[in-house]
Amino acid sequence: MGSASLLGAVVALALGLWADIHVELPGQLAIGAAVWVLLLYLIAPLPAAERRFYLACVAIATAGELFLSLAWGLYTYRLGNVPLFVPPGHALMLMLGLSLARRMPEMAVRSILGGAGAYTLLAAAAGLDTLAVPLYLMLAVSVLALPAHRRLFASSFVLTLALELYGTALGNWYWPREVPWVGLVTTNPPAIAGAFYCTLHALAIAAAAPFSTPRLAPATR
Repeated sequence: MGSASLLGAVVALALGLWADIHVELPGQLAIGAAVWVLLLYLIAPLPAAERRFYLACVAIATAGELFLSLAWGLYTYRLGNVPLFVPPGHALMLMLGLSLARRMPEMAVRSILGGAGAYTLLAAAAGLDTLAVPLYLMLAVSVLALPAHRRLFASSFVLTLALELYGTALGNWYWPREVPWVGLVTTNPPAIAGAFYCTLHALAIAAAAPFSTPRLAPATR
């Protein structure tokens, strides 16, 4: 992914979320269509295996969003739906995560993953964010199951935390204090929310494994 494409993905995510808070459903659908066009444009020149990789991310993300938001109520989007731009947005975040992973030193990886663990212990002990415990376990499972992709998980964790902070600050979505069904509490957004994205990326890697190409692996090492 070239520098121009990276910039385009960042701008699309930032402006798309900003625009979303100023429109109703028709406008939101238009934003979603624009993000889909951008994603398809970015993956069109890629080898077929890499296109499947990103499309697998979109498919898994769609199922996850429908369950986590609409069924579980873990978080709620502004219009009470799953915006059309969210599934392709997950693939754009994966692209950004892969790009950052290529540049991330091992010390930064350890600091990010270790810092997330330290936060989890402190936040849970203080009763501030008990949802952090199962979320960090999800992150740990992803790292242990796919250790060659630790840089991707660390980069994705940081990028998606920034996205969560931006989206909740704008009001695109919110996380209720009381977590439905499980008797846990969290913050808006959870500081360990990136664990969901890391799990998504791990599932996308697993789904794409039968079609993987040498070009995917170096991005995460």
